[in-house]
Amino acid sequence: MYKTKHAGVVATVITIIVLTLLVFLTNVNIKHLSYFQSLSTVIIKPVQNGFTYIKNKLTGNDAFFTDLDTLRTENEELKNKNGKLEEQLRELEIIKAQNASLQEYAVLKEKYSAYNSIPADIIDRDVSNYSSQLVLNIGKKHGVDVGMTVIAEEGLVGHIVSVTNSSSTVQVIIDASSSVSAMITTSSESIICKGSVEGKSQLRATYIDTSSEVLVGDTVVTSGIGGIYPKGITIGTISSVVNTNNLTDRYAVIDTAVDFSKLYTVLVIKN
Repeated sequence: MYKTKHAGVVATVITIIVLTLLVFLTNVNIKHLSYFQSLSTVIIKPVQNGFTYIKNKLTGNDAFFTDLDTLRTENEELKNKNGKLEEQLRELEIIKAQNASLQEYAVLKEKYSAYNSIPADIIDRDVSNYSSQLVLNIGKKHGVDVGMTVIAEEGLVGHIVSVTNSSSTVQVIIDASSSVSAMITTSSESIICKGSVEGKSQLRATYIDTSSEVLVGDTVVTSGIGGIYPKGITIGTISSVVNTNNLTDRYAVIDTAVDFSKLYTVLVIKN
């Protein structure tokens, strides 16, 4: 209330001064106008600026600019804090991903404790209609060699086909050129599981004995024959049986235990 009353008084005084100057300048000879213009610049302008400053002080307008500077400073501080929080969040996500991988390794190690194995992450995929391969982040310096079996928690993935010092390539069992000696657990019948050009998580079981009874839902595991894969590793489950006019040509479709589209962590069996 006090500020408002004084602001009104100051405004009235300024108005009177301005009107007086206007009346004075109106009656001045035009020849002397330039002189008075200079006089206005030298004398009146500073006075006017002084009155404006006093008015702003009384009405609190200077607080607006002070608050604006404060807001700018606070905004910069918030931006810096936000950047640090985003960085910490990224670091937390990395730690969570690393912990998830370690947990997967622990589960795999416990499940396949009978094997001397090396954990690995998949760092690249080469999937097409004619081949299906994975690249791992371990190689010769980690003890990996060609021919070693690669497994996941659910079952068989494939085997190592090439190795560098720090990486290795896996031919997965769904590769069109892959062939795995296997057996049906319920009947102990020997079969051959081959990959397909479709590149899906399915295999085709062939060389099924004509007298064998193959049932949907039967589990298929590695037979240990052939010298590549150890015996008893889960391959998948029979999802359908296709009979043809020639019994020797019949085959079964196997859904792989491993979902290759969601595979990120594996174990390489050394022995």
